[in-house]
Amino acid sequence: MTDHTTPKQPLHYAWVIVVTGTIVIMACLGFGRFALGMLLPSMAATLELTYSQIGFIGTANFIGYLLAVLFCSAIAGRIGSRRLIVIALALISGSMFLVSRATGYLDVLVLYTVTGMGSGAANVPMMGLITAWFDRAVRGRAAGFVVIGSGFAIILSGKLIPYINRTVGSEGWRTSWAVLAAIVGAVGVLALVLLRNRPEEKGLLALGSEGVQACAPSPGAVPAPPRESIYRNPSVYLLGAIYFLFGYTYVIYATFIVTTLVRERGFSEAVAGNFWSWVGFLSLFSGPVFGTLSDRIGRKAGLMIVFGLQMLAYALVAADLPQLYLYISIGFFGICAWSIPSIMVAAVSEYVGPERALAAFGFITFIFGFGQISGPAVAGVLAEQSGTFSSSFGMAAAFAGLAIILTSFLRRPRHNNEYHCE
Repeated sequence: MTDHTTPKQPLHYAWVIVVTGTIVIMACLGFGRFALGMLLPSMAATLELTYSQIGFIGTANFIGYLLAVLFCSAIAGRIGSRRLIVIALALISGSMFLVSRATGYLDVLVLYTVTGMGSGAANVPMMGLITAWFDRAVRGRAAGFVVIGSGFAIILSGKLIPYINRTVGSEGWRTSWAVLAAIVGAVGVLALVLLRNRPEEKGLLALGSEGVQACAPSPGAVPAPPRESIYRNPSVYLLGAIYFLFGYTYVIYATFIVTTLVRERGFSEAVAGNFWSWVGFLSLFSGPVFGTLSDRIGRKAGLMIVFGLQMLAYALVAADLPQLYLYISIGFFGICAWSIPSIMVAAVSEYVGPERALAAFGFITFIFGFGQISGPAVAGVLAEQSGTFSSSFGMAAAFAGLAIILTSFLRRPRHNNEYHCE
């Protein structure tokens, strides 16, 4: 008789999914989105891009990302997440290589929109695989390891791109795009080999599911609301507005900080790259540090602290201050870079109940996407009119302050202790 029990293994294959997922996120978001900031100064010089055109290029990527988010769940349901991730990485790799051959603004605009579509089509199903391979009790920790892939990409791009530019010369950005495209293509092959859609394909159960007992409602707990009530819940819209402001402000910093350092502060690309690498290194700690802090002091207080640090980071760049304050700005931004998404995941669960958390988080992420789209475009136009990005960073600081005010209106959640297990 065949033994269907899960064999004891020193390493559950779910952790292979996590490591692969970290590399996938490094490729699809880290290289597909956050490497742009390092590439823009030399690209803008060669292609004679204006500040507003630089902003619209960043916006085009987020439009592509948002379009992919709308449809990738349905596509993944038909062809499977693993296959969609591989196709999406191939799309990113191909479009990035074509960017390396671009001759003008419109070429980059169209191709980088396609890159954004690939980023969304890879990121969403990759995070979906984490929910399939990990039980709820350990899912957050696993997702936390996956999202730090962007930090590794920032570190690598901050060192690799200036080196290539020094070696190749003024057209080095083309080589950089081609090299990053090759790396993304290699990651696509790795994903094809290692990713699996479900634990059952390896004869396993989801990690953490063995021995888990069903949870019973706590005495006196508020019952979970019907699905429709998510969209009538004022707290969900308030969280969406706060998340919009995060998307609007952080992407201004991520897109334009290197260009500002090189064009307006007289930094070399290598020094600016070191700044960007420090952002990547510090960001590796952002999710775990502030996610744990919000567990202890509450989501409302955690969000207000993070937005306070980000407001200071933006204001220090906007002000005409000595170089030391730019280092402080980098430190403030890096240490809390990816913390708000991790806090938001926990917050929506507490405001709508765990059974409705995925739908609510998807809804506020859609709102967040519009912030990412509008931030670079508005900041680029504002810089074009004023002749400096200082006004754009000042706007980001003001909006981060608005986020603190909105966060202060959050009420105590009702569903954070909805279930208990005995």
